[in-house]
Amino acid sequence: MEHVTIPQTKLDVSRVALGTWAIGGWMWGGTDEQESIRTIHAALDKGVNVIDTAPVYGFGRSEEIVGKALKEYGRRENVRIATKAGLNWTADGQVFRDCTPERITKEIDESLQRLGVDHIDIYFVHWPDPTVPIEETAQVMNNLFKQGKIGSIGVSNYSTAQMDAFRGEAPLHLCQPPYNIFEREIEQDILPYCKTNNIALMTYGVLCRGLLSGKMRRDREFKGDDLRKADPKFQQPRYDQYLAAVEELKALGSKKNKGLLPFAVRWVLDRDVEIALWGGRNPDQMEPLAEIEGWKVDSEIMQRVEDILDEHVTDPVGPEFMAPPSRNDVSMD
Repeated sequence: MEHVTIPQTKLDVSRVALGTWAIGGWMWGGTDEQESIRTIHAALDKGVNVIDTAPVYGFGRSEEIVGKALKEYGRRENVRIATKAGLNWTADGQVFRDCTPERITKEIDESLQRLGVDHIDIYFVHWPDPTVPIEETAQVMNNLFKQGKIGSIGVSNYSTAQMDAFRGEAPLHLCQPPYNIFEREIEQDILPYCKTNNIALMTYGVLCRGLLSGKMRRDREFKGDDLRKADPKFQQPRYDQYLAAVEELKALGSKKNKGLLPFAVRWVLDRDVEIALWGGRNPDQMEPLAEIEGWKVDSEIMQRVEDILDEHVTDPVGPEFMAPPSRNDVSMD
């Protein structure tokens, strides 16, 4: 497994991280605790050393499962835990942004307890809160960093202007935006900004909610609270456009004797991204990890990807639908 060191820290991390949103069950149709623990162990056995979670993933459930998995696995010193702050929820499960100092201070202690650890290696602000000055959020994060509760500071879903404001009050080690073959917005400003300012990119959504797993079918039904029911990519006529592109991308990956999933992850890593975040919820999904290593997506194949998108995805859409509302837009009743 390829590794990098997060700039301005001594944290050595694998270039593929395991995301645990689906493991939390929320917006993914529930969870199986033992299967989830085996999934985490399978990723660690195959060389992944970064487990990414968040309080909002199952409203604490994902962090609890990660904590149990790490306790059973042992070797805590070899595992990097990433979690987040800055989201809150109502009694009926409405999620909203909340970066008040009180909320972040409460969240860090709750996360430490659920995870069963005395410090968190990578701590992200999950979403910027428009009701709280960025500088105020940065100051709280910097205090946690100085106290040793966290080993590095990251922001997720921040603009370059917001990162500028943040960096005036605290060090910024990582940035976590969405990025995959179909969702490319960060190439305009976020990616070059991070390269210029020595901020590691740990991008999420590498498989685009499963579109790039190679397992999506036209007749697939998304039930219950599955977030893909609200994702414009999975609505017609866009869904057919993306599925047509997927078939071409599969054929492209086969030229390197790779499945679509490892091809999609490798593509991200070869776009100047330090860490690609890949979710999973059963051990078998960790099998393609070995196919990600030891090769590169060359310039010819990179160009062919562009051609495929131009040909098939005539009405592209980003991940904007996932953005949670601010506190002012949620009823607390």
